[in-house]
Amino acid sequence: MSNPHVSYDDFRAQAPAAYAALVSLSKSVHDAGFEGDLAELIKVRASQINGCAFCLQFHLTRARALGVAATKLDLVAVWRDAGVFSERECAALAWTEALSRLESEAAQDEAWAQMRKHFNEGHAVALTIAVATINAWNRIAGPLRFAPLVEARR
Repeated sequence: MSNPHVSYDDFRAQAPAAYAALVSLSKSVHDAGFEGDLAELIKVRASQINGCAFCLQFHLTRARALGVAATKLDLVAVWRDAGVFSERECAALAWTEALSRLESEAAQDEAWAQMRKHFNEGHAVALTIAVATINAWNRIAGPLRFAPLVEARR
């Protein structure tokens, strides 16, 4: 692993308003009643896509603590073929990929339509915020090369 440019703790100290804003966005997803285990699952998938070791390790730890099945965590990278995810989870993962990869408008429209079959408008907004927030974290933690934490503490 490359040496960190800035540590996670230094980021928090040097950019407290940005840190607080990201934490607040995450809290808004929870406050909307969006299920925590699914939120962690989509954060794992986005972090895989974005190659963010810090966020991947962090959200794997949180997902395990919430009781997400090891089989799902092991297979989330190949969720389409795994056969262990519910239709709701697949819709959330497809939406996560569409937003994380910034797919074409047509692909996003298709993912949106599929996702809306399983999520009401409020939860669709919360899911979108969750994906946007983890993508923001990935784009901070990755380039600054935060070292993965031994224990989740964000």
